[in-house]
Amino acid sequence: MVFPDDGYLAEVRALCTKYNVLMCCDEIQAGFGRTGYLMAHHHDKIRPDMLVLGKALSGGMMPISGCVADDHIMNNIKPGDHGCTYGGNPLAMAVAHAAVKTLVEDGMVENSAKMGALLLAELRKIKSPLIKEVRGRGLMIAIEVDQGASIKVNSLNLVKQMREAGILSLHAKTHTVRLMPPLIISQEQVFEYVTAMEKAIRGLEKEN
Repeated sequence: MVFPDDGYLAEVRALCTKYNVLMCCDEIQAGFGRTGYLMAHHHDKIRPDMLVLGKALSGGMMPISGCVADDHIMNNIKPGDHGCTYGGNPLAMAVAHAAVKTLVEDGMVENSAKMGALLLAELRKIKSPLIKEVRGRGLMIAIEVDQGASIKVNSLNLVKQMREAGILSLHAKTHTVRLMPPLIISQEQVFEYVTAMEKAIRGLEKEN
């Protein structure tokens, strides 16, 4: 959950172009509106040579992943070069088409940008010796706990407290909590989310 500085991907794109190296962006988690843009690489207004896609590609309805590239790349892949157990599944393709169409037409990308900015701002208002940093883009947000603080804590403990307060989250290593609420979250739900988060943090403070 470390986000690149603005312009970083543009510099990578320039280097790849200069040295004739294919630039491949992994959008399996960051794509389809998660960071407030349809694809995370759109933050830097670049065009990679290849995109790896998955997860939200089907709206969570069935397992599916994909690789997207221009013809001058894809036409070099011959039968037998790449195996795929579920390749060409007609049902999966129909589900993916419906999921992406709904995502775009229902304004979920724009909602991710708007509600993500609100959630990030509200979370940063929570003052606690447990919190080292709150960072994010869109509705992909990380809370880094301060393991050097006088109160000893790790991200797993915070995740457990959050679950008790009604928030499901994931921890990364021992110091980061990953928050990835649904793209359809409303403003009212954002404030409920923040209230529950503060309750979890205060509960952990008392334990320590």
